[in-house]
Amino acid sequence: MAPQHERVRVRGPVVGAVAIAVSAALAFGLMAGTGVEVAGDDSRAPGPGPAASAEASPSTGPSRPVPEGKFPPFGAFLASDARGVARMEQFSRWLGGAELRVGHTYLPGNHWSDIAGDVDFLKAWAHWRNKKDDRMLVLNVPMQERNEEGVSDEEVRQLLRRGAAGEFDHHFRALAERLVRLKVPDTILVLGWEMNGATYTHRCGPDPEAWKKYWNRIVTTMRAVPGQKFRFDFTPSRGRDSVPWTQCYPGGETVDILGMDSYDQPDGMPFDEQVNEPYGLQDHVDFAKAHGKPISYPEWGLFRNGDNPEYMRRMLEWMDEHRPLYNTVTDYCPHGVWQCGDNPESSRVYRTTMFGRTGTATPAPTPTPTPTLPPTAPKPPTSCTPLDLGDWVEHWLGGKLCFRFDWWSRMG
Repeated sequence: MAPQHERVRVRGPVVGAVAIAVSAALAFGLMAGTGVEVAGDDSRAPGPGPAASAEASPSTGPSRPVPEGKFPPFGAFLASDARGVARMEQFSRWLGGAELRVGHTYLPGNHWSDIAGDVDFLKAWAHWRNKKDDRMLVLNVPMQERNEEGVSDEEVRQLLRRGAAGEFDHHFRALAERLVRLKVPDTILVLGWEMNGATYTHRCGPDPEAWKKYWNRIVTTMRAVPGQKFRFDFTPSRGRDSVPWTQCYPGGETVDILGMDSYDQPDGMPFDEQVNEPYGLQDHVDFAKAHGKPISYPEWGLFRNGDNPEYMRRMLEWMDEHRPLYNTVTDYCPHGVWQCGDNPESSRVYRTTMFGRTGTATPAPTPTPTPTLPPTAPKPPTSCTPLDLGDWVEHWLGGKLCFRFDWWSRMG
């Protein structure tokens, strides 16, 4: 499965509608001779659904044994650009101050300039990474441009062979040099992810041997850049998909981490089957152990089976047991638990389990359960009459617009 990642794009109709509403409100306010303010709570998440805002504290449930040693580092994919950086702190607050040590973003795969790192948001992520020594930056790197444009198997085959011959080396050298300049030379690079599927132009199936040679060439090129300390994460999707992912494995010398993207799919598949299916979770753990590699879960979350708290509970338990180097839940609909309001039960499981987690295995005290109350609307400033523009517009504005009638007292 290849989710549509939230890259940098503006939704014209939404922005236009909000602009019209704001303009109308401002015009009305000026004609009335009033001041205009926004009454809102800027600490809330950017667009969380009911799952993120309905509870004052996480629900308590049956306690699970605390794993020995440190908790595995974790984070979430919240958006590729600078919005994702800003949301890290908000997501942490929703989790009771849990320590998010892993930031996750994606290079676009539209053009070679994207893959070479010519995107401004890398600066924001580098700044976040360098604030604390123990943080990790995970960067998904496409191996081909036009990566989600439905390129035919025959063209993919030719592109893989061209890559294996070194035609695209300079793009990856440029990326490595940019990351070193940004002082994130230890970035974890999820190169050519979900290569065993049929979606991406960087897929392996059309020519596995050329794909492996191309991977090895990219890694060799990037490791040759002075100052680099990159780790390369080989990450197929769970299950056989279009080709067994073991046929794409390029060898231990160029792979540092064995990852797996594991969503709750296909429809009706219980978690035990996700563990035991061929090329599933257990085969992944066993393969990594046999090759002396740590594991990771760069992408995971809900999907075909809807709001499935059993999957959420079992996946979190699986990761606590098998100790991946890191995991990052994909947090947008239909997969997520914070920015997606479609999964309230799974959100409750995730929040209860991860609430207050730090780098140690001594969990924060479980908050005392409190009755679930409806969210309290933020109060407008004094001497200010709110204007009802409707929930949809107020969401995009970040609160209600209101008009101050004491404007004369502030003139002079």
